[in-house]
Amino acid sequence: MALITVNCFSSMLMRTVPINVILPVDKQVEAVRAEEDGARYVPNEPAGGFKTLYLLHGIFGNYTDWVSGTCIQRWAEERDLAVVMPSGDNMFYLDQPASHDYYGRFIGEELVALTRAMFPLSRRREDTFIGGLSMGGYGALRNGLKYADTFGAIASMSGALLVDGVSERTDDTSTFFQSRRFAKAVYGDPDAVAGSDRDPLWLAGRLVASGGPLPQIYVSCGTEDSLLAANRDVARELGAQGFSVTYEEASGGHTWEYWNRAIERVVDWLPLDEPVMGIGSGNVHV
Repeated sequence: MALITVNCFSSMLMRTVPINVILPVDKQVEAVRAEEDGARYVPNEPAGGFKTLYLLHGIFGNYTDWVSGTCIQRWAEERDLAVVMPSGDNMFYLDQPASHDYYGRFIGEELVALTRAMFPLSRRREDTFIGGLSMGGYGALRNGLKYADTFGAIASMSGALLVDGVSERTDDTSTFFQSRRFAKAVYGDPDAVAGSDRDPLWLAGRLVASGGPLPQIYVSCGTEDSLLAANRDVARELGAQGFSVTYEEASGGHTWEYWNRAIERVVDWLPLDEPVMGIGSGNVHV
């Protein structure tokens, strides 16, 4: 299993950014005997390139979180899955025009193009997935729906899917990321988030109305997580809009213990053994 750290320039963020990439090129290396030059090693490289999961961290995290907090390397190797892990700072993977921090475009456009140019990744929508936890769960759902022509499946784990409550925030809190001023810095006008392209359900409705292909969606949350109700509501609404949604709950809170189990479930859910998308019943299961 190759774990590669890349530093490359991002035009969307106007700086050099770090990315971790899991690439199972050395899985089941085949040694071919040749009399002249001894053993020749053939790297693992699926025809058409590796299916790829773009995996987003939560608030306060960075591109190293998933490797240090979970067994994602092991499950990626077992399933021949490439995993790309960028940093999103604390900006919820949304575009910030005032500072030229176009996190949404970085995730949905530039990062995919850069990594496909660097590595043997599949270019098919059906083989390209996006997922994340907490802030990254929101970022995965929002950008997966906004760039649905790129991503064939979306996985949100313990997603910070609190768009409806953004307008009600105040600055009378000691937790900065729950304050109105933080919401304004991230989302723009807190009173204008619902019904905008920062609202995953609005994006979902627009996508359905367009008649375009709908990504498969996986939503999960721990039963001791304060975000449980919001995740239930979003999963039900997406199902009602016509998306094929798999929703799962399991014991656990907003912790790495839960996310370690959750990401294994996500890898099992992804259509890694099928040539086309076919997972999901079309129902929301609570």
